Amino acid sequence: MQTTNLWCLPENYTLKYYFYHYLNWNQLLYVAEDSNKKIVGYVLAKIDEDSEDVNGHITSLSVLRTHRKLGLAYKLMEAAHRDMVENFDAEYCSLHVRVTNRAALNLYEGKLGYKKMGVEEKYYADEEDAYIMKKFFKDPNDKKKGQDKDKKEKPSDSTSTTEAPKESAKKEEEQVEQAGESTASTAAKKKKKKK
Repeated sequence: MQTTNLWCLPENYTLKYYFYHYLNWNQLLYVAEDSNKKIVGYVLAKIDEDSEDVNGHITSLSVLRTHRKLGLAYKLMEAAHRDMVENFDAEYCSLHVRVTNRAALNLYEGKLGYKKMGVEEKYYADEEDAYIMKKFFKDPNDKKKGQDKDKKEKPSDSTSTTEAPKESAKKEEEQVEQAGESTASTAAKKKKKKK
C-alpha cells in the first residue's frame, strides 16, 4: 500500500498510520491485486470519531497508473461504502479532494454521487485547496423529521409530565398484582383437578 501511495500521491503516510487504520477499521480497508498478488490499488477509510453522527471518511484512495481505467477505484470505494453502512450504520461518507483533480472529481461526483459541501483552503501540504465532499447513505431530512415527530409526541402540559410516571407506576403495580392473583387462581384450579 505504501508503495502504491508513493507512486501515485504527494501525501504520504507512515507505516504506523496504516497499522492504526488496520487495527481500528480493518472492515473498511480494501486492496486490489494483480495476478501476481502485487497491490495495485487500495482504499483507506475510517469512521469519524470526532463527530456526533456516525459517518465514514475516506482517508486515501490510490490506483497505480498501469491499472487505471479498469473501474478499480470505483469498486474499492463501493466496497468501503457498503461496509460503512452494514458494519457501522453510517449516515454518510466524507472526503477531501484537490480542487484541480478532475479525474477524482469525475469519479466522486459523476459515478459515486458525492456532493461538494465547501472548500477547505490550503488543506494540502503544498497549500492547494480541497473540496469537502459528502455522499449521503440516508436522507438527512429523515433524521430531522424523526426529531420533529418526537417533539410533537411529548406532552406539552408540565403537570402531565410529572404525574405520568406516578400513574405509570400505579398501573404497573396493578398489573403485577393481577398477574399474581391469576397465577394463584390457576394454581388452585390445577390442585382441584388433581384431587
